[in-house]
Amino acid sequence: MNTKFEQHRTPPHGFDRRKFLGAVGSGLALSGAGLLGVREALAQRFVLREDKFGRLFPRLDPFFYRASDALNRALLEIGKPGGVLDANDNLAAGPVALIVDPALNVNNPNNPTHTAGTTFMGQFMDHDMTFDLTSALGEPTDPEDSPNARTPAFDLDSVYGGGPKRSPQLYGYQNSRIKFKIESGGLFEDLPRASSRTAIIADPRNDENLIIAGLHVAFLRFHNKTVDYLRVRHPRWDSDDVFDEAQRLTRWHYQWMIVQEFLPLFIGQDLTDEILHRGRRFYRPNTAFIPVEFQGAVYRFGHTMIRPSYRANLAGDVGGNPATGAPAFFGMIFDPAAEGQADPVDLRGKARAPRRFIGWQTFFNFGAIPRSNGVGTLGEDVRPNKLIDGRISSPLFHLPLQAIAGAVPPTPQSLPQRNLLRQVTWSMPSGQRIAREMQAEPLSRSELSELRSYGFNLDSSTPLWYYAIKEGAARAKGLTLGPVGGRICGEVIIGLLQLDQHSYLSRAPFWKPTLPQISGRVTGEYRMIDFLTWAGVDPTSRKQ
Repeated sequence: MNTKFEQHRTPPHGFDRRKFLGAVGSGLALSGAGLLGVREALAQRFVLREDKFGRLFPRLDPFFYRASDALNRALLEIGKPGGVLDANDNLAAGPVALIVDPALNVNNPNNPTHTAGTTFMGQFMDHDMTFDLTSALGEPTDPEDSPNARTPAFDLDSVYGGGPKRSPQLYGYQNSRIKFKIESGGLFEDLPRASSRTAIIADPRNDENLIIAGLHVAFLRFHNKTVDYLRVRHPRWDSDDVFDEAQRLTRWHYQWMIVQEFLPLFIGQDLTDEILHRGRRFYRPNTAFIPVEFQGAVYRFGHTMIRPSYRANLAGDVGGNPATGAPAFFGMIFDPAAEGQADPVDLRGKARAPRRFIGWQTFFNFGAIPRSNGVGTLGEDVRPNKLIDGRISSPLFHLPLQAIAGAVPPTPQSLPQRNLLRQVTWSMPSGQRIAREMQAEPLSRSELSELRSYGFNLDSSTPLWYYAIKEGAARAKGLTLGPVGGRICGEVIIGLLQLDQHSYLSRAPFWKPTLPQISGRVTGEYRMIDFLTWAGVDPTSRKQ
């Protein structure tokens, strides 16, 4: 093959992968222009492990007969702007209208069972368990030759790095070596940043957009609040004991929400319960690893849930243009017009300004929230996700390069194109072949008829990512993943927790959250709104 899409910078001369993967963070060491490659920067900043990707169905053939430039061109055509996956959102209508005008949502329907924050919790989870630094788009690669720079576990290594001793640059808030650094360059909290505005965090992808950056800060604040809580309750504990327990509590409350709140939203409560109580049928390794069928295909279902625009907060843009929603701050998730702006008009990351914070009542349902003019009605501020289907919000066909870790031109900037080429990278089986392996009814050719004109029998041997999102629409009305996608997603997520000897599901499967909850809620029904309230980023604490 002659066509190869480079996803990452070429390693510097003399780059030693083993030394890199075992590197210990010892400072940010980024140039003011941010020119160091992602791998070089990561090597200087935090511990990475030499975990490998693998296959869930190693005996199944790829969806294609052979890789070729022609196949790549067909996949690029499917995933292009204006192509069959593009929801063709009316971006000229602006970010406010795309949320509030029902007529503008007809071709890109809302999911009434998800709130907008579900997307970004899913993204946060992804960054906590996978980071592919080496494979190239559209070029077949053996997963076992590809290191995963995150631990295959929900252990928050994307937040904690190597801990205070090995990643000291992440810590030092209020002169405490066991509390995360947090800064404020605006109205509320922000990630700690270098002079280049590059975030000083354990995973640079968590500054990709404003919402994921806000979520990362919430985890930093949750840990710091738990440190203070434990110091009061256990005054004789030394700092190491306090840190270890704060880390365990932060991890376990996060893992609880994955199992009890978010996984049922992804795959449905019935399938979640079945996997938990009847066991895993396909993901049954002795040691945890990330299957490419999950990482490169099924778990990318979240891309279909992203809205073209969001209301970041209700009161951050005081003095702004009322025509764009001020004093609330609305923005496209990505907008080419924001390129080079210090305070971008969109919601990209790597920026700092007073209005760049998250009002979480837009993203999770806090119920009735006190207001200056009285008490709001139940959930009046929360907004929904988009359906899991074959429609992708139009801004995702024009990603800014800074939102693609380590990417340089001529890499494709359409997210659907990148996802489809990834199916070739990992020589992925077709969705139909996996369905037969699972003894599930495959989607019919008529249900995938839009692919017929692209050749390569794609309507009967369909790339797994495409198959999973279309199956969600066909078998679950777009509310959750379907039988194939849901089974892979659920078994891997639950399996990673069960195989992690330090997780609550492994060490204490009957454990329930112990930190305070919002008053009036049933004990043990800990949810994301409780997590955000403990972190002090909830709307009541901010009195918005």
